[in-house]
Amino acid sequence: MTFIHPTAVVEEGAQIGEGTRIWHFAHVRKGAKIGRNCNLGKGVYVDAEVEVGDNVKIQNFVSVYRGVTVEDDAFLGPSATLTNDLLPRSTSENWKIVPTKIRRGASIGANATIVCGVEIGEYALVGAGSVVTRDVPPHGLVYGVPARLRGFVCYCGSPLSHVEKIEKEKIIYKCEKCGKHVSVPFKDYARMIAEKATRI
Repeated sequence: MTFIHPTAVVEEGAQIGEGTRIWHFAHVRKGAKIGRNCNLGKGVYVDAEVEVGDNVKIQNFVSVYRGVTVEDDAFLGPSATLTNDLLPRSTSENWKIVPTKIRRGASIGANATIVCGVEIGEYALVGAGSVVTRDVPPHGLVYGVPARLRGFVCYCGSPLSHVEKIEKEKIIYKCEKCGKHVSVPFKDYARMIAEKATRI
């Protein structure tokens, strides 16, 4: 059953999926689409026309602005912010929304800022407090200011270190925690090696 706390504001025209819970002082704007079995914590703001998939957790005080798409099973940590304007001015009348995509299963750490125009790949992990200014590949682990690609994580979220096989165009990791295999394109692996050597 859907639950909306009495202090939350869900504007007319917003779509809320079955089993979703919306907590204290959250605000969901008209035209927003929230999927099934989601959890929106205290003080969450979901702007007009934002699309949120199923089984998404949005923790306290997260702002998700128009132009952002959040796919199924994603996690947005406390006070994370997702922007939508690359050239903000308080007096601008012709500003342009720059889309951002958070792909399936991706996790955004607490207080991270996602600068608009990027894509956070499937099952990627953004460290707490990071500022993401470029795309994050699937299963990528990024952190820092600006965030850099430091490694890769499993579907379960555990860091990957055991390379089981190296093929011509990809590296295959085996998770030491759950045993699943994760395939990483060599171009992403090469980027990780380069960025890992960069000091923040």
